[in-house]
Amino acid sequence: MKITEHIERAEKTLFSFEILPPLKGQSIQSLFNGIEPLMEFKPAFIDVTYHREEYIYKNMGNGLLRKQAVRKRPGTVGICSAIMNRYHVDAVPHIICGGFTTEETEDALIDLNFLGVENVLALRGDAIKSEPTFIPEPGGHHYSTDLIGQLIDMNHGKYLDDSLQHPAPTDFCIGVAAYPEKHFEAPNLTEDLKYLKKKIDLGADYIVTQMFFDNQKFFDFVKTCREMDINVPIIPGLKPLVSAKQLTVLPRIFHIDLPEDLVSEVEKHADDKEAVRQIGVEWCLQQSKELIEFGVPSLHYYSMSRSTSVQKIAAEIF
Repeated sequence: MKITEHIERAEKTLFSFEILPPLKGQSIQSLFNGIEPLMEFKPAFIDVTYHREEYIYKNMGNGLLRKQAVRKRPGTVGICSAIMNRYHVDAVPHIICGGFTTEETEDALIDLNFLGVENVLALRGDAIKSEPTFIPEPGGHHYSTDLIGQLIDMNHGKYLDDSLQHPAPTDFCIGVAAYPEKHFEAPNLTEDLKYLKKKIDLGADYIVTQMFFDNQKFFDFVKTCREMDINVPIIPGLKPLVSAKQLTVLPRIFHIDLPEDLVSEVEKHADDKEAVRQIGVEWCLQQSKELIEFGVPSLHYYSMSRSTSVQKIAAEIF
């Protein structure tokens, strides 16, 4: 079922979460171990994130080094199939621009369509760790708007090979990402929202936000979106804090602010790991309750395949 259909049919706020594919070499059970504790709360959908390739340098034994691309985690196609087959819940693969040609993207989308995957989250993706800025693959998409355009074309039966006879259209529901505190590359939030509106005008169906810890920033973000005639469902992304280290890690990686009250409370108990985890649960639980009262269509948790904190929150709400 499409995410938009889940939302239209829902009588209350939905529950959903995002998982990481297991590291290459791990069994599929390592993935299931992070999913199964959350299945009792009947998630409407499960997002499967994607991490692009990294580069390593291998010693050739003759004094030379060879640059080699390495993918540390498998792709989303097989994982989405495994999730849908085992749990009978919709899986949403993250489709990124980086590291793929348009032909490779089309092939992946065809495979997903054959498997009955109806939803995708279209993203540009991050730059490779060794590169300061995002560099597209030769023959690949530069921006998420380009990727959305390809998805819309396929939904209309238009493939890269225009000589195909009577090609069957796909029917993907397209999600996009948004940033209540703006994307770190945008000069300001207004400019960032102009690009978000362009994605919606192209045909994207719903929005999932980056994590945030101050609900007022989300409320203001939604208000501004509606004023700009961005009227698709906006799903808030949440993450319970699990360690004192994240006070510096999360702002650095995700370019977000952490409220003073949360930081102060965590710092008081920085040496007590369990106390910090409980603070994170309580903060996220309060966020969740306020967002439900606000009327959000779903609460989407970034579990990162670690379900304990999300399980505690979901048990109080769902």
